[in-house]
Amino acid sequence: MQRPGPGLRRQAGAARAALRRRFWATVPARLRLLRAATVLLATALAVLLTVAGLAAHGTWDSVAERDAPRTTSAADLDLALNDMDAQAANILLSSGDAGKGRLRTPYTKAVGFYGDARREIGHDLRTLAVAAQGDRSDEKTVEHLTDDFAEYQELIGRALENDGHKGGKAAALADYRRATDLLRNELLPAATTLVTSNDAAFEAEYSSARSTLDAQLCTALALGVLLLAVLGVLQWYLARSFRRILNPGVLAATVCTLLAVILGTQMLSASSGHLRVARHDAFDSVVALSRARAIAYDANADESRYLLDPQYREHYEESFLAKSQQLYGINGATIDTYDDQLAITWRAYERDHHDLRFTGEFRRELDNITFPGEREAAEKTVRAYAVYERDDRKARALLAAGKEREAVEFCMDWKPGTSNAHFGAWMAALDQVTGINRAHFDASVREGRAAVSGLLPWAGGLLLAAVVLTGLGLRPRLAEYR
Repeated sequence: MQRPGPGLRRQAGAARAALRRRFWATVPARLRLLRAATVLLATALAVLLTVAGLAAHGTWDSVAERDAPRTTSAADLDLALNDMDAQAANILLSSGDAGKGRLRTPYTKAVGFYGDARREIGHDLRTLAVAAQGDRSDEKTVEHLTDDFAEYQELIGRALENDGHKGGKAAALADYRRATDLLRNELLPAATTLVTSNDAAFEAEYSSARSTLDAQLCTALALGVLLLAVLGVLQWYLARSFRRILNPGVLAATVCTLLAVILGTQMLSASSGHLRVARHDAFDSVVALSRARAIAYDANADESRYLLDPQYREHYEESFLAKSQQLYGINGATIDTYDDQLAITWRAYERDHHDLRFTGEFRRELDNITFPGEREAAEKTVRAYAVYERDDRKARALLAAGKEREAVEFCMDWKPGTSNAHFGAWMAALDQVTGINRAHFDASVREGRAAVSGLLPWAGGLLLAAVVLTGLGLRPRLAEYR
């Protein structure tokens, strides 16, 4: 290959020298290069913050309008299914023989609660059907749930119709057993699956959003530091080249950039922090407490089933104890020893909040105490639960003593001191601690959105101002070379 001649080498050298003079070797060239670097870095930072802000807004929309509602709807469905079945048992327990010997107040309340639960299930199924669109697994689960619920309603309707006929209690009980088997084998497992899958989807979106925000924060800091460094070099070069201490335009641009970096990083870190509070500090407790409420209604239904169906009493007693262990798990406890061991382990916790000798949904909540008033409300809930558990043992003792009607009245009446009254107090306490966490979840969503909408426009405006001020500050210096 022939080497280029001296003439070509001289031309190439002259071209390189011209490029150096144009882009770096002369003072105007250096000023233009630093100005271009400032514009590019400021634009890149502004674009990054805008993209991050829009993504954060989208995340908050998903959290508030899709992820949280579909998880709580699935938990509400679980609860309403248990409540509907419990109220069906209560209707059969309190109805008497075709109305003869009816316990009027318990019967009226059970009929009302039954209708409320049925309407709630219909609403939750519609909500979950919309939320499941695009997820074939969840779509199939909701479809099966809807079909099974229709069959369940038919069986309960037949049981209630038979119960309205004189001597129809046995036929009604047979239909109720079939309905309850369908509930336990199909409806409740499907509802639990939806709670788990929707909560897992929420967690996956949360993890992805947090990772993205952390990466965006690091990138924004790097771009911000680089932009401030370029402005610092520009200020130093102006002072050196023009014998001036400071250039007012570049100084103002530096201040604007510093404020923009502070506001932008604050927006990203605040979004990440509010997202963590919403998801883990607040919503984890909401899920645990929603599960606890659904389990509580199922346990209460087991108590009614125990009174209603003598043939299955041993099974329902075991089921009630299993639910109790899910709420407040005590290793090795039986139905006869549970109350004493609950009292012992709870006293140990009250002496030392780190001495947690129990498991279950209440333990999950007590491990996640975050907000003012939350611990007191959670402890009140456990104490109310202990009262309800003692009531269960009293009802079983009445039944064992042959006082069946007294046991039914104690469990189903709403007078002060009865089991239903204490169950209502327990649910009110549970609602209080759930309400604390829901309120902080909602507040985190509001504050997360406010951080984006409040800080992003300021950060973007300051970066634009920095670009303009840099141009204005350099304009008189560049004019000297025209």
